[in-house]
Parts: sequence; C-alpha cells; structure tokens
Amino acid sequence: MDPAEASSMAQGLRIVRLVVDLEKLGRPLPGVSQLAAELSMEQSRVSRLTRELYDLGLLEREGRGPFRAGPAFFALAASLNIGWVLAAGPVLESLVSALEMRARVSVRDGFRAILVRSSSNDSVPGSFVKPGMVSPVWCTGAGRALLWDLDRPGLEALLGDINYVGIGGPNAAHSTGEVWDLMVRDRAAGVIAGGEEFEHHVVELAVPVRGPSGDIQASVSVLGSPAQAGRPGAAAALLAAAEHLGSAAAV
Repeated sequence: MDPAEASSMAQGLRIVRLVVDLEKLGRPLPGVSQLAAELSMEQSRVSRLTRELYDLGLLEREGRGPFRAGPAFFALAASLNIGWVLAAGPVLESLVSALEMRARVSVRDGFRAILVRSSSNDSVPGSFVKPGMVSPVWCTGAGRALLWDLDRPGLEALLGDINYVGIGGPNAAHSTGEVWDLMVRDRAAGVIAGGEEFEHHVVELAVPVRGPSGDIQASVSVLGSPAQAGRPGAAAALLAAAEHLGSAAAV
C-alpha cells in the first residue's frame, strides 16, 4: 500500500463516517461543499471520493442532492454483527479497568489493519481513532498480531511491494526482513510488543483472536506507556480477552 492509497482510503472512511454520524443525529445531510468544509479537504478531492463511494454503494443520493449511507454500508455493518464483535465492548472495557490502558479490536484487509471497536477512553473529540480507522499492518501491534500465522514466504508475498520510507514511529520496521525478525521475537514471547512502532512514547501489546477452526479472525490490543505495558499480568489479561472473544466467535 503506497501512502497515496492509504490516504485516499482514510479520507473516504472519514467521509462515510461523517455522513453516518449526521444521519444518526438527525442533522441536515451534507453535499460535497459541506463535506469539504467539515473535513477541511479540497472540494475537488471530496467530489472524486464521493463518486467512488457512490459507485461502491457506500453512499447514495438522489440527483445532486445530499448524501446518505448507501446499501453497501448497511450490508457491511450487518456482516460485522457477529459474536465476537458484539462481545468486544465489555471485553475492552474490562481491559481498561484492569490495566488502565486503551484497548482495541482490529481486523486485517491485506496489508491494512482496520479498527473495528475501541474502548471508551481511546478517543477524544475530533480524533481519528474511530471504527474504520486504517493503519499499516506491519508497524502496529494490532496489525502484527494479525500476521502471526504467516511464514516467511507468506510475509514476503504480502509486504513485498511495500514502501516503508516515512511510515510509522521511531521503532517501525523499514524492511520485510525487519518485520520478520520482530515476528520471530514476539511469537517466542507469546505476545506482540510494538514499542513506538507507530506512535511516539506508546507501547502496543497485541494477540490474535482465533475462531473455532483456529484461524485468525481479529486481534485485540492494549496501548499505553512503557510502564503500563510492563505491568505484571498485562500479557495474561490480553490473552484471556482474546480467548473470551474467540469463544464468542463460536456462538
């Protein structure tokens, strides 16, 4: 995924999120100019992105009227209404209570990690930390947990075309070989430990969530300071949360 593609996806998700939020609040639905103003984006770019979102069925409109959520958005939402997603909210809040860290559940789309749910303490007004947020799969704890089962050839096939330059935090991997080395280290420890790989001064601990057949369906992670991440019991609490979510996936 090149930076331009990642930027387009993130901006498209922001557009869909704003349209859905306005519709839920009963506020006037936006057109292109309102979206551009609300999101501080160029009107020409919003116009192009909304056309693509319309073609995908994620947005709909009548003529040149305002946008509303489209049928593909509701189909996607329904497909995520499954056991472990429903169970994730209480599980994430229990991690917050036990560890005083932020908590997230993410899924993988190719070389992207997509946030599905986050704890109540994981965002502030105007934050990008909302469901649908996209981040690199190779330099986040949540993302690397989703790579747990890949062997070296599988990792090379997935990340072979990645441009690592300028992406991630100070300790982010800058080659597929470095990603592999981190995976080998963390699999031996039983938990992904991403220290400043994406955010400065933030450690993200993560483990995969497995379905009934043992396949990885998601990852659960906690984020905080190095001191918080190093507390006794942090890894054990995370593993227990992943097991609970995996059990819910079987329902």
